[in-house]
This record gives sequence, C-alpha cells and structure tokens, in this order.
Amino acid sequence: MASIAGGPRRVNNDDRFFLIGAYLMAAVLVGGFSLQFLAGRSRFDAPWFVHAHALIFFGWVVIYVAQTWLATRGASALHRRLGWFATGWVVLMVVFGIAVTVALVRRGAVPFFFTPAYFLIMNPLSILTFAGLTAAAIVKRRETAWHRRLHFSGMAILLGPGLGRLLPLPLMIPHAGHAVFVGVILFPIAGVIADLRRTGRVHPGWWWGIATITVMQIAMDVLAYGGPGGALYAAITAGSPGASVAPLDYPPLPPPFR
Repeated sequence: MASIAGGPRRVNNDDRFFLIGAYLMAAVLVGGFSLQFLAGRSRFDAPWFVHAHALIFFGWVVIYVAQTWLATRGASALHRRLGWFATGWVVLMVVFGIAVTVALVRRGAVPFFFTPAYFLIMNPLSILTFAGLTAAAIVKRRETAWHRRLHFSGMAILLGPGLGRLLPLPLMIPHAGHAVFVGVILFPIAGVIADLRRTGRVHPGWWWGIATITVMQIAMDVLAYGGPGGALYAAITAGSPGASVAPLDYPPLPPPFR
C-alpha cells in the first residue's frame, strides 16, 4: 500500500472510502465462506493443499485490511515494512492458486455451476490479473492515489470465491461466471462514484482497474470456450480422473439440487 509522509493524521473522506471498502471486502469473503460452512457445504476433510490455499488467501485479506488501516493512520514506516512482506506473499498466492486449480481439475472436483474448462481458465487468470494489478500498485507506491486504487481493484478480483458463495450461482447456470464478474466490478465502480461525489472527477486509476477486470473476463470466455481452453484442459487432465469429464459439460448436480 502507499507510502505516506508524516505521523498520525485525521482520516479524510478518501481514506474513509478505502478503509470502509477494505472492511466490506473482508466481510464478503468471511461471510461467503462462513455461510457455506454453516450450511454444511464446506468440510474440514479437504486435502491439505486446499487448507493451505485457504490460509494463504485469507492471510492476504488480513494484510490488505491492515495495510489500509495503517495508511489511513499515517503509520508509514510500518506500512512500508509490511508492504515488502506482502509482495512475497503475493508470489505464494499465485503458486498455490494455480496449483490448487490444477489439482481440483485433475481430480474432477470442479464446482458444478462452472464448466471444467472455464474453471481451469478462470482461477489462474484471476490470480494472475490480481498479481498484475498489485505489481502495478507497487510500481506506483509513491503516487498514493494511483497506488490505492490499483490495489483496491486487484483486491476486488479476489472477491470471486466469496461472492460465489453468497450468490445463488446454481440458479444462474450458465451465467454464473458473469454474475461473479458483475459483483466484482461493482467495487471499483463504487470508487468511481465516490470520486465523482468527492471531487467531481474520476481518477484514471479506476478506469485502468475496471478495464483490466473487464479484459480479464473477456479473456476467460474466449479462452475457455475456444480452442486454447480445450487443448489446455486435455493436456492438464491427461492420465487423471478429470480426463473423463468433458471440458464444456457441467458436472452433475449434487443431491440437494437434483
């Protein structure tokens, strides 16, 4: 997050938006996963790498909220130190995010409201886009307005799993992926509205974030439902149970939905 000069300071309107936004995004993720657990649709008997993936990604949520809070309080020294630690954490997220996706696809364990090919493209492309926006935010770390908007847009991408557990995605087949996209894009759009209300103009960081997320979604559709998605799926699932699952067929509905 941004490096800011000076000591403790009063929270201004711009700070307030990003702090409330961080809390709200954390609530979406915690709420989504908690709802699934309380409904009995999430269990603790998942493979170890799934638990490791969950801890790593929730670790980022804690880091993001902490960094946003530090930035609004003027704690620049601690903010910078935690920021470099967070950079290494993103690398861990990319590795585990892609590895877990490949493992689930090979096991034939894709959520039933996504086609296997779409799931295979969606998750890695999401985490790579998040990492790209985060890298751009780090490059712009001395320009606070750019830095925090690019970080916010990147964090919005990570809301997909939380939104997917809050939205009735089984009722949205075959548009479940697009429903998640709409939920994600609403967060940077809220930033556009906040800028307009506060200053009467929109910082270009929001347009870059919105454009990047939109291009990501278009790429998901093109790759998943075109030749590249099928070829990648065949190569990754070769010799595994996932090879018996058609890449563009929806998995069977679980008992509660039959």
